[in-house]
Amino acid sequence: MLMKLKRIKDWSPVILPVILLLLIISMSAEIVQPVNNPMVKPSQWAQSSAVLLNNSKEIIPLGDLESRTIASVSIGSVYAPQFDSILTKYAHVIPFTLENSKSPGAIDTLNAGLKLFNTVILAVTDTTISDAGVQRFIDGINKIKQLIVVVYGNQRGLQFLDQVDCPVIWVSQNTPALAMHMAQAIFGGVAITAKLPENVSPHFTKGSGYVTSVSRLTYTTPEEAGINGKAIENSIDKIVTEAIVQQATPGAVVMVVKDGKVIFNKAYGSHTYQKDIPEKVGDIFDLASVTKIGATTMAAMRLYEQKKLNLDSTVGAYIPLAGNTNKNTIQVKELLLHQAGFIPFIPFYRELKPGDYSRDSSSVYTVKVADHYYLRSNYFENVMWPQMLNSPLVSRGKYVYSDLSMYFMKDIIERLTAQPLDKYVETEFYSPLGMYTAGFNPRKRFDKIQIVPTEQDEIFRKVLLEGYVHDQGAAMAGGVAGHAGLFSTANDMAILFQMILNGGKYGGKQYFKPETIQRFTAKYSNVSRRGLGFDRWDPDRTNRYPSDLASSKTYGHTGYTGTCVWVDPEYNLIYIFLSNRVHPQVSGKLSSLRIRPRIQDVIYGAIKSDKSEHK
Repeated sequence: MLMKLKRIKDWSPVILPVILLLLIISMSAEIVQPVNNPMVKPSQWAQSSAVLLNNSKEIIPLGDLESRTIASVSIGSVYAPQFDSILTKYAHVIPFTLENSKSPGAIDTLNAGLKLFNTVILAVTDTTISDAGVQRFIDGINKIKQLIVVVYGNQRGLQFLDQVDCPVIWVSQNTPALAMHMAQAIFGGVAITAKLPENVSPHFTKGSGYVTSVSRLTYTTPEEAGINGKAIENSIDKIVTEAIVQQATPGAVVMVVKDGKVIFNKAYGSHTYQKDIPEKVGDIFDLASVTKIGATTMAAMRLYEQKKLNLDSTVGAYIPLAGNTNKNTIQVKELLLHQAGFIPFIPFYRELKPGDYSRDSSSVYTVKVADHYYLRSNYFENVMWPQMLNSPLVSRGKYVYSDLSMYFMKDIIERLTAQPLDKYVETEFYSPLGMYTAGFNPRKRFDKIQIVPTEQDEIFRKVLLEGYVHDQGAAMAGGVAGHAGLFSTANDMAILFQMILNGGKYGGKQYFKPETIQRFTAKYSNVSRRGLGFDRWDPDRTNRYPSDLASSKTYGHTGYTGTCVWVDPEYNLIYIFLSNRVHPQVSGKLSSLRIRPRIQDVIYGAIKSDKSEHK
């Protein structure tokens, strides 16, 4: 609750007391655990019984997420927590509930709480909708905001909406499964195909109903994808439990998306080994080098597609300061392939002098690197950037993985867009996709209780890193770098890479051309396994990378903090593993125990086992 209230209070200090009275927030995403949870499985009956009315303007599935502030209001719907927990998978939705619409002043208080929202999703029953106060509330909201009404129960309740022109979704029963199904239907996670079975009113007549198709992720069970849910859960449980017992990581979140369906999403362990805060599927992690594909490469792909970025052009052509250095003739594609000849990294923090930082902020020390640690203004521009520009080239043309490449890509992107990288990817991708947790510097937007801590930094910042990027150089650059700094939940990464797997389309919007995705994700280098920005399946099978069973089409990336995102087009599969293996100190056990690839192989084994059973 603290996190979401903190975000809302910035909108209006006056309205906060009202919200405190009304807001019921489901902080635990465990409600939505799809594994062996019958509530989540959308039955064939559910998919063929929900009716969508008043959708001539094609409001449903809900689009334009970047311009919406969305509230979910429940009046008499007993399964509001389940409904809301699914809504928040698709967008930033703030839940409200009204226990008694007849209570004096209750409707007025609710109206006041909705002041700053432009979209309201209202869930009612056939009983509560007959209340005169509720009808006045609906009429008032519908005149000034985008309203969507979900009605559970007898279809006769629809007659009270006969004069309302907003989208209405009706289903005859009120169950947890249907509540979650309706939430998915609003955003295009499931299709709506049914028609009204009989006349209800002059406006709602027999045969009325609009049809929608699936355009976003579906949340369901492994069985819906033809996979034995209990078997895959048991196997993954054992591997992650081993990781926690062996102190390879205090906790983790595992997500599997098959055929556009989230079939597994489970949290394990705790934020720390003190077990003070249990891990949740909605926790935000430091993605480390997954930033390279989750932010920087996405921006590069967009600019390439717009013909603003030429892969064959040079660093000097885009960065004037590089013109008189040995970086002048390096091609953009060399940066993306890690073949520019850069040294792997520069330990910038070792060069800090006492006057370069302060434990308190001031007009001189403005760059927040961690709690109680501020770097002096322009340190990056005055010290770090010149070091990179003047660094040696030792292996040009060979594959040497280097963070410096993505520092240079970030600068090129920002020059071409005239925007900071974090703002550009938020505007172009995260916000329209509904990825409201993904972004840089999460402490500016979320309470640290929702952010999984990383290292207890004993050398540089001398604090526990909670919501500040683990990578030292990225932190000194203000938390935004091309190689590190991105934080996210597993769900938001699933959205982003489902869009990529879909050939650039998601939620009815085309973000990339399929050929752009193919160019960047396919093997591009002649000296390594790499694509453009993307890591890939290793043809040298002695490396067993990224796993024993992944197909040769697999692309993605790993992160130093203990993360990975892998996409396999051959199996229409996305595998996401998020952890904080660097807590409290850096450990190599996650890799030596092969935790990530073993889980990946379990997933492939389940898929292949199912295929063999159906031959």
